[in-house]
Amino acid sequence: MMIDWIINNYIELFGAITGLAFLYFEIKEKIWLWPLGILTSLFYIYIFFVAKFYADMGLQFYYLFIGIYGWYTWSKGTEDKPELPVVRINQKQIGLLALIGFALFFVLSFVLSNYTDSPLPYWDAFTTSLSIIATWMLTRKILEQWLVWIVVNFISLGLYIYKDLYATSVLFLAYGVLSFVGYYKWKKNVKVK
Repeated sequence: MMIDWIINNYIELFGAITGLAFLYFEIKEKIWLWPLGILTSLFYIYIFFVAKFYADMGLQFYYLFIGIYGWYTWSKGTEDKPELPVVRINQKQIGLLALIGFALFFVLSFVLSNYTDSPLPYWDAFTTSLSIIATWMLTRKILEQWLVWIVVNFISLGLYIYKDLYATSVLFLAYGVLSFVGYYKWKKNVKVK
């Protein structure tokens, strides 16, 4: 059992380190965030399986695929500019993303509360639903993705403390604080239509 504890803690530590590197490159708007995000997801698939945060584990599979999509999207840029510009969310996107978010929450909370031994199914579903939305927004470089991440990161911080995932808790504290930094940095670079 001690060897499992050591392995789990090292995997969690490596996941936290690659997660911080991901966030650094995200704030800097550097495309290297995507391969680091893929690596982080591989670590956290295991971590969340062990912690029984199944929606978060499933989210990591989503991150693997969206990481490839984001890498592609950021690499092609636009016709005017080789790199994708930071933009503001529009009203149509807000409505559509809110509907998708509610639908995801209800489906995930139903599955988690009825078919798993998740200790906090509604909170797990809530943070997972918002994370799916925010990551899609990131692939499009939508400024307001940072605001969604602020909510997700601080709620997740509480969940991970509850589950004794201390390296992950530190990671999400850093994510929460740095989400404010990312928002203000990206806000300076918003492309005005």
